[in-house]
Amino acid sequence: MDTVVSNSALLSIPPFPPVRSVTSNSYAPTASLSFSSKKLFSSFFYTQKKLVGGRRHRNSSCTAPKFSIAAIQEINETQFQDSVLNSDRPVLVEFVASWCGPCRLISPAMEWLAQEYKDRLTVVKIDHDANPRLIEEYKVYGLPALILFKNGQEVPESRREGAITKVKLKEYVDALLESVSVA
Repeated sequence: MDTVVSNSALLSIPPFPPVRSVTSNSYAPTASLSFSSKKLFSSFFYTQKKLVGGRRHRNSSCTAPKFSIAAIQEINETQFQDSVLNSDRPVLVEFVASWCGPCRLISPAMEWLAQEYKDRLTVVKIDHDANPRLIEEYKVYGLPALILFKNGQEVPESRREGAITKVKLKEYVDALLESVSVA
């Protein structure tokens, strides 16, 4: 008896079968799937890019991790005296909160600033919610708030609230450092 082999047997088979058939145009029908099924589903669509129009699935766990070295020290009320007021160099204090969108927006620029000016300036971060005494004492009304301290005192005209671009942040800090070095 002769065996017939069709061309369909020569096609490559995906590494694992689809978890669920998708009838909608949505690429993320993972709402009713378990965690392990979601991971399997995401991995399947990541490996089968042609199935999703060449785009990576947004829940894919196959993205490269980001590594960064935090240059900004987070302090609290008990560390404020030693880290800020008793410092022998200028200290830029950033008041932030985890729920604050503009705080998250300027975070990369602040990290850059801390790295770029590490020989001339110390940058510290204070959590708004965890340090109410400092918030009241320095009358921080908007977030993120930046205040420069030199010799244990707030530098006049150094207070700034709200999001700021990297270029404007550099201009702001350069002007402040120039004013405190002259004074």
